Amino acid sequence: MAGPLVSGLATTIIFLYLAYTQRQTKKSRTTREPLLTNAWNCVREIGESLPLLAWVQGWVGPFMEMAQLLLEAQDGMEEMKMICFSMQQVQFREGMLSTEIAQSGSLLSLRGAEATFADMVAVGLNPGPRSFHGLVVSYSRSGDAEGALHALKRELNSGHIPLQETFTSVASSFALVGNQQKGEQLLAAMEHFNLSGQVTWLSFVDDLLQSGYLKEATETFLKGADGGYRGTDQLFDALVEKNAEINHHANCIRMLRFMEYMGRNCRTFHYNCLLRIEANLGEADIALERFEDMRYGDANKKPDTESFNWLFQSQVRCQVGGDRIQQLVDLVGIMVEDYKRVQPNTNTYLILIEGFTKYNIVDEALRHFRALSKIPNGMQLLHNNGENGDPLSLYLRLICLHGKIDDLLEALEVMERDNQPIPKRAMIVDRKGRTLVSSWIEPLQQEADLGYEIDYIAKYIAEGGLTGTRLRWSPSLSGNYFPVNPDSEGFRYAAPVEISFKKDCAEARATYACELMKKLQRDGVSALGRGATEEDVMMIMEKLRKDMLAESVPQVRKPKAASKMLVSELKEELEAQGLPSDGTRPVLYQRVQKSRRINRARNRPLWLPPEVVVTEQIDDRVEKFMARLNLKNEHNTEYWRKRFLGESTEDDGEDSGNGEIAETGSDGEGAEGKRDDGDGEDEVEEETAEVEDGGEEEEVEPQVMLATQLMENQETLETQRRDDNLFEFNLEENLRDLKRFKKFSVDDMYTIADAWGWTWEKDLDIHWPEKWSKEREVTLGMKLMKKVIDLGGVPTIGDCAMLLRAAIRTPWPEAMVNILQQTHKLGYVFGSPIYDEVVALCMNLDEREAAIAIVTDMEDTGINVPDEILDKILPEESFSEDAAGS
Repeated sequence: MAGPLVSGLATTIIFLYLAYTQRQTKKSRTTREPLLTNAWNCVREIGESLPLLAWVQGWVGPFMEMAQLLLEAQDGMEEMKMICFSMQQVQFREGMLSTEIAQSGSLLSLRGAEATFADMVAVGLNPGPRSFHGLVVSYSRSGDAEGALHALKRELNSGHIPLQETFTSVASSFALVGNQQKGEQLLAAMEHFNLSGQVTWLSFVDDLLQSGYLKEATETFLKGADGGYRGTDQLFDALVEKNAEINHHANCIRMLRFMEYMGRNCRTFHYNCLLRIEANLGEADIALERFEDMRYGDANKKPDTESFNWLFQSQVRCQVGGDRIQQLVDLVGIMVEDYKRVQPNTNTYLILIEGFTKYNIVDEALRHFRALSKIPNGMQLLHNNGENGDPLSLYLRLICLHGKIDDLLEALEVMERDNQPIPKRAMIVDRKGRTLVSSWIEPLQQEADLGYEIDYIAKYIAEGGLTGTRLRWSPSLSGNYFPVNPDSEGFRYAAPVEISFKKDCAEARATYACELMKKLQRDGVSALGRGATEEDVMMIMEKLRKDMLAESVPQVRKPKAASKMLVSELKEELEAQGLPSDGTRPVLYQRVQKSRRINRARNRPLWLPPEVVVTEQIDDRVEKFMARLNLKNEHNTEYWRKRFLGESTEDDGEDSGNGEIAETGSDGEGAEGKRDDGDGEDEVEEETAEVEDGGEEEEVEPQVMLATQLMENQETLETQRRDDNLFEFNLEENLRDLKRFKKFSVDDMYTIADAWGWTWEKDLDIHWPEKWSKEREVTLGMKLMKKVIDLGGVPTIGDCAMLLRAAIRTPWPEAMVNILQQTHKLGYVFGSPIYDEVVALCMNLDEREAAIAIVTDMEDTGINVPDEILDKILPEESFSEDAAGS
């Protein structure tokens, strides 16, 4: 039976192929029709020779018509080959119909599949499981889940057991619409027919997950796992990751337990998902326990950079459990120790800046901010649209409150590079109407003089005093309300205590002097280089101690008591303020007292006599050694490694780059040569020896090994020799043993800058911190105001008034002109006394052009210039014109 069938099918395929070839060569339709007729006759002969296949006569007609249509199509050859190949199957009857019905869903339409199925029933053919499978697939591909289920029920009603693929197709159609109940019922039906539901379950869960039904996918997966189904690794990972995104800790734990039960251990990826949930939920202690499991686990469980990032976040954003800064510092140390395997990324710096900023650790926040500034668009990531307390604004406020204006300008420059506008939170206005533009200028927490009286009642109403919405800066009289500082919002406890720029400069210089003193105590004479003695070390120590005390103790100038002032001093103070200075001493005393009371009531600084700067005579020898002394190698790990091993360092016997010091050393060598030859006069030799050596010693011993310094306590060594035999060798042999047993290893000598590649930190402490001056303060204030305006911030009139007052104290006419021009551009106007004072000061300093520029800008802005101000400029102008005319 199979022989005639195969030969007949082969003949049919040949005739169909010849007809297709004739079509490709663009032959006429009359040429192709005989070939199609021959193919029809071949199939008819098959039906006549095989009575068992008589049903072919009823079905081959539609097949030939479809083949003829495919021949007319552009891409009909591929479909024709597919249909003819299906005729060659052993199960010709089932395979042919199921293939046509299945292709109807994609090639033709669902209606075509139903039509083919109806023709099959009409000729008396009984559809089998594959035919129904093709019909179910057609419904599934068209997105009709109910239709696919109805086709499955038709198959069950016909008495057939559906294929496993049929159930899978129906379940996938329900997964696309998120119908979990129907899918689980299909899985139960498969168990009823003794069919394996493993593949169907995996497909159903995956389709639910891809369609966005995470809850349904997780529940179905857990039920299937409880029932004995085995999930794939990819499905486990996908479900754990998706549940971690929505912070569902219980589901992740259950799935990971099933995964370990199946024989697959948890890896770093799975632990990171759990750390992510615990970090977002603020469970810092649980995250630490999880981290301990990773740290001491297998190699595939070791924490990576993402693990440390989630762990940092759990400690920084935890709102319970008290202070977490120590845990954060310990974790940073652990990450640094593992620097060969784990390196920080952008998220590491972001979360560390946020943590150190919220806990007011300004030095560490500065270090990590410098690292983040090297990354493009780092400021936009740090701002993060104001989420998580707006770390960027908190950082700007932190360094401003600490008086680090140089670092504040650096941060604003990086923001300008990354196109990040200054946030509103960073421009918060304090209770005196000042922002970060001028809040660091002394006097702190003092309202600026605007040149006119302020209506405090109207200000109180505008701030919401009548409606109860006004911020309370101090406790109420009843004591029921606590003071509210809006600047504390975002910090872990409260905003840091405000420090002026002047005080910060003094503290920085005092700290630097203290570090130099520690270096002198540690290294001794070798820290000063050649030609130094113990006396020089003592002199330098004394000078550093004086400088440190002078910088750390604020020198507050106060006016002399009026009762103790001489008549000449009373007259000088009155004349400086433009008050009459005639009369007896009691009259002058009363005028001075009254003027001081008025200035205090108006928040104006009291008049002080000009400060007399005393220039201290410094010895040239002290200057020479002070120029050599610096902290150049304090952060250089390579220097300390050589020092530990006792090797020569680059700075041994060298100067710090000062040309005068090098010349002094060369002169000393020449003097020694003269003494050796015996030439020259003895007086010159003695003078040279005094200048060069300063004593009897001519050479300084080289620096001692650091390890030797740690072990040169002879009494301790003697005691240990008596107790045991561990130190029976000499010191060099002991050091050699220590290195051999790796108790001291140079590979373990590194800092966070070496581990994380912070190469810029080596150049930070080379020079002394810059000293505070009035000119520098005004310059930084003008730069800061310009940068804030460029970034979209708006300084207040109080900022402009404080900068102008600082320029008046300097005095600096050019700066006063620039500040007034910028103030007028912002739309602010001062009172007439301010302009009168500024113009009078410019005229007193013989800066007539600056005074004219101020008046001109006032007229251009539309400000009415009082006659008193014009009188100070016009008389000289008219006098010069009269002189020129004569």
